[in-house]
Amino acid sequence: MYLFRVKELIRYHLQSGYRKGHGIHSPFIFDLVSRVFRNKTDQSVVKQIEYLRKSMLSDKREISVKDFGAGSVVRKQNEGLRSVADIAKYSSIPQKYGELLYNLAHEFGHGGILELGTSLGISTLYMALAMPQEKIYTVEGDENIAGIAGGNFKSLGTANIVQYCGTFSEKLPEIFKTGVNAGLVFIDGDHRKEPLLKYFDIIAGNSSDKTVVVVDDIYLSPQMKEAWSEMRANSKVSVSIDIHRFGILFFRKGINRNHYIIRY
Repeated sequence: MYLFRVKELIRYHLQSGYRKGHGIHSPFIFDLVSRVFRNKTDQSVVKQIEYLRKSMLSDKREISVKDFGAGSVVRKQNEGLRSVADIAKYSSIPQKYGELLYNLAHEFGHGGILELGTSLGISTLYMALAMPQEKIYTVEGDENIAGIAGGNFKSLGTANIVQYCGTFSEKLPEIFKTGVNAGLVFIDGDHRKEPLLKYFDIIAGNSSDKTVVVVDDIYLSPQMKEAWSEMRANSKVSVSIDIHRFGILFFRKGINRNHYIIRY
């Protein structure tokens, strides 16, 4: 698995480009790269969230964890007793990508934000604080992890996060029954091909052409790479962007269907 990830990283560096948007002929994608990808995140928000991360990285409390997805391929033990520090180290999104989620949420999060995979809430907070006027609906399978995330949300004073605890299969239909039409969807928490494609089909069927879907860890495993390829090929997808860690999918009408590999 390690060799697979190394190979994919090398391939990405060889094929990616458009770091500053130069050479992109689509005005929409050029604007996205030059303005949203390169936008400066509110550093007061970053400071709050990263201070919280630092405190969790030193939190030695152990909790019982049940992993409903494929878990981490870096850390082999995904179930049983785990420390909060261990979860923060291996399951929380890095700052670089948290800041990108902040910018994407600020740009596309109108109408609400949906997240599959809360973990300790780092990614949730980046998106929630980007759009405090919109609700973010976040789902976590493990109740003990969800409880710690809820405490983190309270510690930063967020009032726009709606937490769900349960499997994605159970909670997705429940959320969509409330009439949510999320502008941004972030999928991180189940790294198995077939379930991931199932969630994506549900999301695509309950979204508008303004919805943007971000998939985390698209080259974590051969399964994830296959799932990413199939999602890109979905008839509802007009444009896809590969930044190696994230795959970003647009349902937007009126732009030419294309796939971009962008250095980030």
